[in-house]
Amino acid sequence: MIPRLAGAADLDAARACVVAAFSPFIALIGRKPAPMEADLAPMIARSEVWLVGEGAGVLRCFTDGGAMQLDLLAVRPETQGQGLGRALVAHCEALALAARLPAVELYTNAAMLGAQRLYLGLGYAEIA
Repeated sequence: MIPRLAGAADLDAARACVVAAFSPFIALIGRKPAPMEADLAPMIARSEVWLVGEGAGVLRCFTDGGAMQLDLLAVRPETQGQGLGRALVAHCEALALAARLPAVELYTNAAMLGAQRLYLGLGYAEIA
């Protein structure tokens, strides 16, 4: 479960993971979630995207405003519950620590209760 930096050849696998992870929310929120609309190619080119396995989990994180931004966390439904999301968040935190950043910041849709439970369970605080 060690995340690896995504390369151009991983684009289709990363997209497929994002679509699989976020498609169930379309009906709930009435539109495609923002991660499904994201253009992953330039993010991969900037070394901001990490994978677990061959696209079982995807993370996008980058430095902005003095903090690490955890911008995208996706785990395929059939691999959820195996610790992949936690491993990806831990990887983001390790990158922040290595960069000597004081915080990891993230946003999640209010309808995505599973994500909220994950982040709260990992010690993140809701601020807005």
